[in-house]
Amino acid sequence: MTRRTPLSLGLVGVALVAALALAACGKKSAEPAAGAAPKELVFSILSAENQQSMAPLWQPLLDDMSAQIGVKVKPYFATNYTSLVEAMRFKQVQMGWFSAAPALQAINRADGEVLGRVVDAGGDATYKSVIIVKKGSGITLERLLKCDKTLNFGLGDAQSTSGTLAPMAYLFTPKGIEPGKCFKTVRSASHQANAFSVANGVLDVATNNSVGLIFLRRESPTTADKIEDPIWTSPPLPESSIVVRKDLDPALKEKIRQFFLTYGTGADAVGEKQRAVLKGLAYGGFKPADNSYLDPVREMESAEALAAAKRSGDAGKIAKAQAGFDKVKSDADTHRAKESPAP
Repeated sequence: MTRRTPLSLGLVGVALVAALALAACGKKSAEPAAGAAPKELVFSILSAENQQSMAPLWQPLLDDMSAQIGVKVKPYFATNYTSLVEAMRFKQVQMGWFSAAPALQAINRADGEVLGRVVDAGGDATYKSVIIVKKGSGITLERLLKCDKTLNFGLGDAQSTSGTLAPMAYLFTPKGIEPGKCFKTVRSASHQANAFSVANGVLDVATNNSVGLIFLRRESPTTADKIEDPIWTSPPLPESSIVVRKDLDPALKEKIRQFFLTYGTGADAVGEKQRAVLKGLAYGGFKPADNSYLDPVREMESAEALAAAKRSGDAGKIAKAQAGFDKVKSDADTHRAKESPAP
């Protein structure tokens, strides 16, 4: 997707730090000798809201997974998407919870594959990107799109589906808007940080998502009360997914798959307890999925790449981007046709 200089510099810096830190670890944790069963697995989690609030929500699920698959599972928390991808690439983690765009990065760069997808508490397999403003500010979408450089704007992590990719692909790029040239300032932060900044008047406008607003309402209702209903909402986006490394033992991978697909489905006391864990995560459960589940993200990214090429005016870049866009669209159409056969 199109990258803006301030954001891309931050992303490169984070990636370099993550790579150096992981390389410095030397021996790869949780990687067994050839032919040996792993003694533990590491599951990565984005602690965008903060680790203190996320750890108690995820630990019961990881404990249940450890018991069911017969291998201890411990969490790895990171505050940005790049660290999650790099941790999988360097085999520091074997599986994790990824939102859509970082999941695609894990597939492309970290030998990952989608094992299943999240279903939210209402049964939906999608969520939405939103743009928020402070209650009473009077800022409308029309005002936002004036691009008069009077507003301080907050995007999400540069790899965030809802925080950056979706608003660019569905709102700004179709209108020929580059945030760096449109707003007074543009900064990149987590959804939680952006929500607090909007509520406290540090930012005028920021991106977020429908799930993030649910967590904000639950964890900080006074902050949520300071934020208006979203002034923009995206089309549905693929919900988060569970990604595992391809080289994980196939038998163990299948145990993990079955754990997620059956979690919270039992009619007994165990199932009831598991559903309580899912409720804490604002999830309804998990469904089967493979890499094609991320086709909408591929389409958004290829559309962004094509738009950037067209802005450059370079015929070679445009032709290459157009070919990439056409291939992604063709592959996605093929996948959709297989999923929805003609009656």
